[in-house]
Amino acid sequence: MSINESHEFFIQWHLTERCNLKCTHCYQSSNPGTELSFAEVEAAVDEVSDMLVAWTAQYGLSFSPSFNITGGEPFLRKDIFDILGIISNRGYEIYLLSNGTLISKEKAQALALLGIRGVQVSIEGPEVIHEQIRGKGSFSQSLSGIRNLLDAGLNVSLNVTLSELNAGYFLDLVSLASSLGVRRLGFSRLVPAGRGETLIPSLLAKDKVRKIYEQIFSLEVKGLEIVTGDPVASQMRSAFDGADAGPVPKGGCAAGLSGLTLLPDGTVVPCRRLFLPRGNVRRD
Repeated sequence: MSINESHEFFIQWHLTERCNLKCTHCYQSSNPGTELSFAEVEAAVDEVSDMLVAWTAQYGLSFSPSFNITGGEPFLRKDIFDILGIISNRGYEIYLLSNGTLISKEKAQALALLGIRGVQVSIEGPEVIHEQIRGKGSFSQSLSGIRNLLDAGLNVSLNVTLSELNAGYFLDLVSLASSLGVRRLGFSRLVPAGRGETLIPSLLAKDKVRKIYEQIFSLEVKGLEIVTGDPVASQMRSAFDGADAGPVPKGGCAAGLSGLTLLPDGTVVPCRRLFLPRGNVRRD
């Protein structure tokens, strides 16, 4: 491994548990909990910077770090743009994960001025399916936010959480993404955590997973990249493409490989869906 190779590393930061939607598959519970203050957020960004400098010195590795900012719904933090400004001023790339419903033209323009590298908006299927999962009126509001982001010149990705509720509508999402002018469509599987525990009967059976993933991998849509955060899909795709996946996963979940997750109260975990607390930035 070259000592000069730059290694991607990201912090996924859930700034809040609060959300304006009540999605049935959400990995959060209904308890909003506590949140870091603006001063604590600023101190945590400084700690991340110090950590990466120390790692570079200790291990002889250079890092290409970024922040994935999410929630809950991150736009429910009234200081969201101040927080993004702090991170941007440190020179980090920033990506946002949102439900899109609160992104006005003005907010989209402000994100563009901050140099946000991309925004991921969750869409679960055509309107009737999306609103069964995310609530009445949410589909048109999310599409409005997506169009505002695109008009501001931002890179937008759509993302879907696949289950028995919506897996049969993936091609509809491909068509929607293409019609909107979105260049990336991501997918993952339902994880029965938080509110999503009630949907255990809607989990995809393994034979259904294979069938759907093979269908997705066979798609070639001009101007649209289809990506995934599912480690199973990453391994299947390697096999589907005829590549040797090898004994070590090369894609999918970043836990223990290329990222850390910060929860709203400052708890550090390997992944939002792997609740193994490693400490808390308020005291460690």
